[in-house]
Amino acid sequence: MENRKIARLGREVSVVGLGCWQLGADWGEVDEKDALAVLHAAADAGVTFFDTADVYGDGRSERLVGQFANSRDGVFVATKMGRRVEQVPENYVAENFREWNDRSRRNLGVDTLDLVQLHCPPTAVYSSDAVYDALDEMVSEGRIKAYGVSVETCEEALTALARPNVASVQIILNCLRLKPLERVLPAAAEAGAGIIARVPLASGLLSGRYTASTTFGKDDHRNFNRHGEAFDVGETFSGVPYEVGLEAVERLRGLVPEGQTLAQFALRWIIDQPGVSTVIPGARNASQATANTAAAALPALSSEALAGVRETYDELVRPLVHDRW
Repeated sequence: MENRKIARLGREVSVVGLGCWQLGADWGEVDEKDALAVLHAAADAGVTFFDTADVYGDGRSERLVGQFANSRDGVFVATKMGRRVEQVPENYVAENFREWNDRSRRNLGVDTLDLVQLHCPPTAVYSSDAVYDALDEMVSEGRIKAYGVSVETCEEALTALARPNVASVQIILNCLRLKPLERVLPAAAEAGAGIIARVPLASGLLSGRYTASTTFGKDDHRNFNRHGEAFDVGETFSGVPYEVGLEAVERLRGLVPEGQTLAQFALRWIIDQPGVSTVIPGARNASQATANTAAAALPALSSEALAGVRETYDELVRPLVHDRW
C-alpha cells in the first residue's frame, strides 16, 4: 500500500482509506459482525486511514471504528462533527465543539482524537475567526491532534485552505465530479494540506453494478435523498441524475484495462490526481474492502484513459454539476 504524507498533519496516510458512513446508517443495514470484518479486511490490506462521523448511525459508526481501532496498531481515525444539530452558523461555537468532542472521544474510546473535521457546515462557518480560534484551543488542550474540514463546494474548500492550521479538506472527487482539479487540489498541495477524496464511486454508480431497474431500500440515501430531500443532493450519486450517471458509466466501462473492475479503475483515477492524499471508498463486506484496496497497486492510468474520463465528463456531466459545487 502506498502511503502519502500530509505536511500539515505531520504524518503519512494510506492512499486508499476506508469510509465508514455505511457502518452507521443510510446504506441499508450492516450488522456488527460484517462491519468489523470490513474494518479488519481493510487494515489487513494496508489501510491505515479510517473516516467516520458522530452522525453516522448517531454514533454507531464511531463506536464500531473505536472497538476495531483499539485492537490494532497503526490505525489513524478521522471523525467529523456538527451535523447532529440544526444547521445554522450560531451552533458552531466553542461550547458545542467541546460537547461534540467529548461524545466522539467516548464513542472512539480515546482521550485525543487524531483528526476532527467540521462536517459540511453552513458556508459562513468556513470564514469565521471564532470557529478556528475554538479549534486551535482544542488542539492546545490535547482534545484533538489536528482539525480539517469537509466541504460541499470548491469555494468552501478554498476559504478553509487559507487558514494556516487546517490540516485537510475532504471533498467529493470522482470521475463524475472533476471541478476540484482546477483550483482546490493545487491550493491544497501548495499549502501542504491533505485532500481526502470522498464519494469516490458516486454512491456505487461507478461500481458498474447498477441498472435502470436497480432499487434501493427505504433506509438507503440512494432512495430517500435522490433529489436532496434529506441533505445536499451532491452526496447522492454525486448530484448526477441517475439515468445520466448510468450512461456515463457505460462510456467509462470501455476505458477499463483488462483485469480491472470499473470500481478499481475509478479509484485509480483518483489516486493518479496530483494532490490527492487518500481516497475513502466505503464497503459493506470484507471482499469489497479488499477489492478496493487493490487499486493502490495498479499501474497509473494511460493518457488515453484519462482523456476518456475527461471527455465523458465534459459531454454528459459537466453541464449538470460543474457550476453547482
